[in-house]
Order: sequence, then structure tokens, then C-alpha cells
Amino acid sequence: MSRIVLSILLLCSTWLAAAEQGSLHPKLEPLRPYLNQPWQGDLTQPGKAEKVIDRSLWSRALNGQAIKTVHSVNDGQYGGESFIFWDESKQSLAYYYFTTAGFYTHGTMEFNEQIGEIIAQENVANNQNGITQVKSFSRIMPDGSLQTKSSYLQNGNWVEGHSATYKPVAQQQIIFK
Repeated sequence: MSRIVLSILLLCSTWLAAAEQGSLHPKLEPLRPYLNQPWQGDLTQPGKAEKVIDRSLWSRALNGQAIKTVHSVNDGQYGGESFIFWDESKQSLAYYYFTTAGFYTHGTMEFNEQIGEIIAQENVANNQNGITQVKSFSRIMPDGSLQTKSSYLQNGNWVEGHSATYKPVAQQQIIFK
């Protein structure tokens, strides 16, 4: 009897692990290493006393046809959600990013397999600081951390944006106020 119960438990746990991984659109597969890993990054600017902590999670969405990212800065002070998907008409990965600050972005991204880097370029709508475009680069490093950096087209000039190192952390709640 105990062998049967043990076999059933083993079968169920294997099935649950496979279901959690789930299939992805083939063009999204290079992004799989980012999935289901809670990340935390310190965005505090040098010389500033107030800590700025960003927490994020990437997950499979829409039966594997998209990837959803959710992030929150300082437990809801600012946050956003995005959906990344394969855009057949553009023959590119595309995404929409919606923020708690009332603006959104949309853009395209590519994955450079040689260096394992995501390169994204997006157009920004309704930004109150005059930012109309963003370029960003993201890469999982050999130590398991996630390096990000960005630049902004602000009032007609490209300026350096933020950069951060995100560390894998235990499961955490992404908070919006």
C-alpha cells in the first residue's frame, strides 16, 4: 500500500513541476531562465540616503504565448506590469509596459544568444519628465545575478538611466498601493 501512495505522490510532484514550467512560444524560450525567480535590486542613487528597492517576478502567461513581468519599487511607491510576446507582423519580440505613474511604453526586444543579453528599445507615452524612448540591456551573470542598465531619450537628448544588479531572492509579494 505504501508503495502505491509513494508512487502516486512521486507522479503528482513530477506532473506539478512540469505544469509549473509549462510550454512557451518558441520565440520566448531564450527568456525561460528569467522565469519564476523572484529578483530584488537596489536602485539607490549614489549619495542618497533613502533606499530604493525594486522587487520583480517574471512568469509564464496566456498559456505560454506571453511572459508577464511585475515589479514594485519600495513596496508600491512605483510599479509596473508588462507582457512580452512574439509579434508575428514585426517578426520580433514585443512588449507593453504599464505603470502606476500613469504612463506606458511599448517596444521590441531581441535576445543576443552569443552574450545572453536582452536588448530592448521602447517608445514612451505620457511621461511627465519628457522621456520619449528608452533603451535597456539585461543579462543573467555567471553568479546568477541579473545586471540591467538603461538610457533615456529625454527632451531630445540621450541620457544615462539607471543600472542595477538584481539578486535572486526567496519568494516575496509584489506590492502595489
